[in-house]
Amino acid sequence: MGVEVGAQAARSRALAVLRVRSRALAVALLPAAVAVVLLVGGSTGQIDGPGWAVTRRIVSGFALFVLLAAAGIALVVARSRPAVSPTVTIAEESAPDLYRMVRDLADRLEVPAPSAIALTPDCDSWLEDRTHRAHGTPRPEARDEIEGVPAVRGLPSAHRRPPAAPVLVIGSPFLWWMRVGELRAVLAPVVAGTGPSAHPDIAAARRFVRGLDAAVAVTSEPRGPLSRTVLGGVGWVVRLLLRSCRGHAAEMERGVAAAAAERAQAVDYGLRIVAQEQVGLAYAGWDRLLTRVALPAWRMGRWPSRLDAGVVAALTELSRRDRLAEGFASRLGERPACDLLEEPGAIDEAASLLAARLFHGGPAETGPDWAPVDWDEYPDEVVDRKWRTDAARLHRVLDALGVSRSSGAGAGASDPEGPTLARVMDHLSDREPGESRESGDLGELGDPVVVERPETAAYEDEDEDEDEDGGPENERSSALAAGLSAEVAREEAAVSAASAPSGAAGQVGPDMPLWDDGSLPLFPLQPPRTGRELLADHVTAMVCCAAMDTAGAAPGLDWLDGPSLLINGERSVDLGPRVLSLIEEGDPAPLRTWLLHLGIRPEKPVRLV
Repeated sequence: MGVEVGAQAARSRALAVLRVRSRALAVALLPAAVAVVLLVGGSTGQIDGPGWAVTRRIVSGFALFVLLAAAGIALVVARSRPAVSPTVTIAEESAPDLYRMVRDLADRLEVPAPSAIALTPDCDSWLEDRTHRAHGTPRPEARDEIEGVPAVRGLPSAHRRPPAAPVLVIGSPFLWWMRVGELRAVLAPVVAGTGPSAHPDIAAARRFVRGLDAAVAVTSEPRGPLSRTVLGGVGWVVRLLLRSCRGHAAEMERGVAAAAAERAQAVDYGLRIVAQEQVGLAYAGWDRLLTRVALPAWRMGRWPSRLDAGVVAALTELSRRDRLAEGFASRLGERPACDLLEEPGAIDEAASLLAARLFHGGPAETGPDWAPVDWDEYPDEVVDRKWRTDAARLHRVLDALGVSRSSGAGAGASDPEGPTLARVMDHLSDREPGESRESGDLGELGDPVVVERPETAAYEDEDEDEDEDGGPENERSSALAAGLSAEVAREEAAVSAASAPSGAAGQVGPDMPLWDDGSLPLFPLQPPRTGRELLADHVTAMVCCAAMDTAGAAPGLDWLDGPSLLINGERSVDLGPRVLSLIEEGDPAPLRTWLLHLGIRPEKPVRLV
């Protein structure tokens, strides 16, 4: 009963959307109808007189203009390519068991089976209509919907003919974390949506709305003065139509979702409750993996090639640490959904590269500055390089600020002019380098020496609003944070300029991609780091370099927290507060105590990149 109510509501709203289209057509034909009446009346002598001849010419000219304008608008709407979600397409020969499961699910729900299956690097699943003729145009190379993302072997990138049913898009983390039964339960309400999608009125209404939405995007592109004027008028009409049917379209989709959810109630109802818990857990683990683990690698020019496998490791570690998730670990003995794929490793790699492009904006192809990295290589290829690169940047900024390289640590230093942690600590603790005490002296610090602020002309502009941007209150810390922000901004700008597409950007047509590399990332993970965060990261990196070079520590990977320092095989978790005490209060005592306890020599030079 609920299925029929939802479907009926969806069909009613679809008819309302189509009525908007019919009214628009009627308005376009009205001047032509009036002109026909005047012309016929004049030819038969029914409408004749000294003023009617002029009226017929004016009305006929206006009718011709309206018809040409309506034809132009219709052409723009028809030829505008609707947006397609960036995905990794999965051919049936690459996942026959997955296709079989989806078809069995569709048969049980008594709905048409999806025409194809694709993966998205996100924790979501939906149906996507790709019946527009522009989506069926073959491409010269085997690429995914994102131009430049290599398609998995055996996975065609374009359909020779438009599919009759929507494409099922599945979140790739679901396949690796969920069991087969859980994935089936999660997909049941999604697959059930193919039933309402097959109704002619609903399909026609969706095509109309998608066409209007695509036309709005086309008319918003920057062009020449004449094209801008013409497309401005087209855009005004299209937006008016879109506003007229937006409410009906939203209600139609709600009706479709209600009908699909009601139809799926009969399939694996009890298991779906457990599966929904796994959806939330997978989302939490995926988000943490991207922001804590993948993002540092992307910033270093490396993209982890097994992100989905990393989700399993991260959530397993969460199950070990969090007693609320203890029951989830017992599921791992069941068959994972990724077993439904013939080559899960290749598909995981393609999804990982796509995730790097969407969330960070990396290049489409691998290269010397953009290479895949396995999890076993992550500590050396990412963590070690990240810390040493940050430490090198920190010392470059200190050089630009005119800070002396002499640490004043005594005769024990093998290279008194080399990059040392003591140099950083002395500068941030408001003491001249020559007045540093021996690292083993943990007595009272005494009154700090009052010194003038070092020259910061190179970073004067960046330092003005530092406090408002979350920068540290310490004066020297503020200057150093401003310098780091400027240096990082320059490096990122240089990378963006080097990776900018060589072809003309902004040209959008029925046979061209909807976006170019200049629009990446589509979904940035984090806002730009504040000066305080940058300074804390760089000082922490310098401490870790000193620990590795003077105390035998090692870089490590924590699945939930990302790069970590391993001391005697154990993860260090108490460094952050001590670094913050140094940069915010200028107090080096907590950090010095920590260094002395672990045998780390701040006066020894460290190796930088």
